[in-house]
Amino acid sequence: MLLTDPSKKISFNRCIRDGDLVIVYERHDSMKAVKVCESSVLQNRFGSFKHSDWIGKPFGSKVFSNKNGFVYLLAPTPELWTLVLSHRTQILYIADISFVIMYLEIVPGCVVLESGTGSGSLTTSLVRTVAPTGHVYTFDFHEQRAASAREDFERTGIDSLVTVGVRDIQGEGFPDELSGLADSVFLDLPQPWLAIPSAGKMLKQDGVLCSFSPCIEQVQRSCETLRSNFTDIRTFEILLRTYEVREWRINCSKIDEGSSVAPPPCKRRQLSGEESVRDNPNSPAVMARPSAEAKGHTGYLTFARLKCIS
Repeated sequence: MLLTDPSKKISFNRCIRDGDLVIVYERHDSMKAVKVCESSVLQNRFGSFKHSDWIGKPFGSKVFSNKNGFVYLLAPTPELWTLVLSHRTQILYIADISFVIMYLEIVPGCVVLESGTGSGSLTTSLVRTVAPTGHVYTFDFHEQRAASAREDFERTGIDSLVTVGVRDIQGEGFPDELSGLADSVFLDLPQPWLAIPSAGKMLKQDGVLCSFSPCIEQVQRSCETLRSNFTDIRTFEILLRTYEVREWRINCSKIDEGSSVAPPPCKRRQLSGEESVRDNPNSPAVMARPSAEAKGHTGYLTFARLKCIS
């Protein structure tokens, strides 16, 4: 995804090779990660796809099956990886991730500590943001989960920029050797207030901490602990509202007079010179409406800045 070795760097600017990880895009709600192997065949509802046909094509290519069905071969960006990764825990999605990266003020070259690796959704985006000279240190108390995360980071090609550790940050705190080195710290823990004192020791002066908590009671206890050594404490809840944009055919002339559904406006369009004609009322209209499956509460994001010692 983002490697310091240019020969292995996955980007939209080079062709797919044997052994690469690609995102097979069937439709917006149906994608999967596939490792390219020259002798392998992908079977799905659209037919059989030979991996050998993929090799040498650029990322973003449209490839066809034996039944003339097709899929797209996309590069495993953090945005797409978040949608296809194996869920070992509840994960953060794009809306929360983008907000976290912005408010933690993460830029290339930063050192970031994360506690609660989980499925690695946030970690992958953090790594891309700090690349090519920064580093992410992520910790999880669950050994198998940490091992699975390491494997995923190797698959996506970012393992040189992230270190995965097995450690109970709530009970032991962050390793002493990282003291004063972190630009930012992210906590996704059941009891984040227990890790806040240690996080403060890891941060550089004026460093920023973020804690993700699903319950407001966790936020309240965390804020009480933060007040002693942190300032500019703020909590946010990100609610994402998606819209469906579709083409509809509505016959303006057949709308009942008493109907509460108004037809789309029949606008005038310019054809050539001063000539214009009225749109055909039966022509398709593009309409947007809120998605019926809008996502609700995910969690609260609490940010705080380490007080400067004068």
